[in-house]
Amino acid sequence: MACPSVLPIPQLAGYAEELDRTEQDVAQLEAKLQRHPNNQELRIRLAYRLFHRASLTGRMEPFQALETAIHQNIQQFGPKEDLCLLKANLDFRFHRLAETQRDLEMCPLLPGRFDARVLLADIKFQQGQYEEARLDFEALIQENRTWDNLARLAHWKSKLGDPAEADRLYEEAEDDLTAKQMRAYAWLELQRGVLALTHGHYAHAWKHYRRAQASYPGHWHTDEHIAELLAAEGRFEEAEAMFQSVLAHTLKPELQQALAELYLFTGQAAKAQPLLDTAEAAYLASVKLGGVHYFHHLADFYTDVRHNPLEAVRWARKDLELRSNFSTQSALAQALHCNGETSEALQYIKLALASGVQDARIFSIAAAIFESAEKTSEAQNYSKVALRINPRHADFHMHH
Repeated sequence: MACPSVLPIPQLAGYAEELDRTEQDVAQLEAKLQRHPNNQELRIRLAYRLFHRASLTGRMEPFQALETAIHQNIQQFGPKEDLCLLKANLDFRFHRLAETQRDLEMCPLLPGRFDARVLLADIKFQQGQYEEARLDFEALIQENRTWDNLARLAHWKSKLGDPAEADRLYEEAEDDLTAKQMRAYAWLELQRGVLALTHGHYAHAWKHYRRAQASYPGHWHTDEHIAELLAAEGRFEEAEAMFQSVLAHTLKPELQQALAELYLFTGQAAKAQPLLDTAEAAYLASVKLGGVHYFHHLADFYTDVRHNPLEAVRWARKDLELRSNFSTQSALAQALHCNGETSEALQYIKLALASGVQDARIFSIAAAIFESAEKTSEAQNYSKVALRINPRHADFHMHH
């Protein structure tokens, strides 16, 4: 099947150029700091550029270097607002929600700043306070209609049952961008593609992914989404090549797991095992160092890939303790179901469904749990809902 053609979009500097420019900025700031090691402004500027570099690469090592720099700066200069806000963004990225709130509280006036209020709304969504988060997003948009907050509300709508409105909001967010913000444009196009993919509209997903690829070429993040879509369409050899290309740029264990799952999906278990070993070791090494952002991946890993229900339940409970929402509740429900704990699995899948989430995978999990509980009519109903949301939900998909 040929990929649908799309309207050409002017190509500006892509991923490689932006990463190179960021590396140059970091090197220049580090050179200046060798001459002026106690310059607070330079140190904070460097920390922000380190954050940008880490975000571009997706690798853990740059994030670890950034975290060290932030701690050193706070130790030397005290809890300055910009440093605390940066630390809060870093902690939120890695699911450290309680630490994020503490970061914002380190400076008395910081929680009142617009950027901080955005993070607090994000935390509410992650903690399952859906209506409070929606009201906060809408209030923030009314105050300042920025593209990123439109995208936050779009994400809310995409998860809680209004995909058409979600896509409209993403499109409005794109209209708010300037010609220099092509990476942001590409990210928004990826969100629109994911929205289409999760509803089984592969042609629309291609349209958005190709736009992302054309507007910000060379980004591994776009390529990983394309690899998933290729696999969903059954174009397994192309998907394999794309996943391997992505892994050459960023050795994220979740992507190693994705390629391994593709091998399992296509009956190539021998190829999958080394990748699974490496991914599992990376997840556990992160946890040993105090990381929490792989709890969800470990729950999925031991539920879906290496069947170990006790471990799946353990990691799913840890993730739920950090953030109780439809994602963590359904993950725990599935793990409990695999462990034969049907009664408690029912409790948690009911909690997830009560959120109003419209996700084919969650309804599919619900169908399996209700069938196990001999509630056949409810199971059949949830299966129908899953198919209505995404008629192709049984195709290959990644754990995001």
